[in-house]
Amino acid sequence: MHVGAMTVELFIGESSSLKEKRRLLKSVIDKIKARFNVSIAEVDHQELWQRSTVGVSCVSNERAQIDKVFSSVLNFIDQQNMVEIIDYHYELY
Repeated sequence: MHVGAMTVELFIGESSSLKEKRRLLKSVIDKIKARFNVSIAEVDHQELWQRSTVGVSCVSNERAQIDKVFSSVLNFIDQQNMVEIIDYHYELY
């Protein structure tokens, strides 16, 4: 069994308040949960209104599958007009 853990730092340019940020981020997180078999949550920068860090985790019996899922999640986030990826990092265990 292999476990992947990824953090993605996001810039939310369309956000003008914490309430707006949470609404936009919830939309992106819900779409990712529905489309991919991953766990995802905001893990840092909760009180900043244009920045966020989300944590994504995935379990699989093959490392290649985790790489594929994380790549798909990053591509999906990149296609969203409301958020920009600043940085990301992932590890496989």
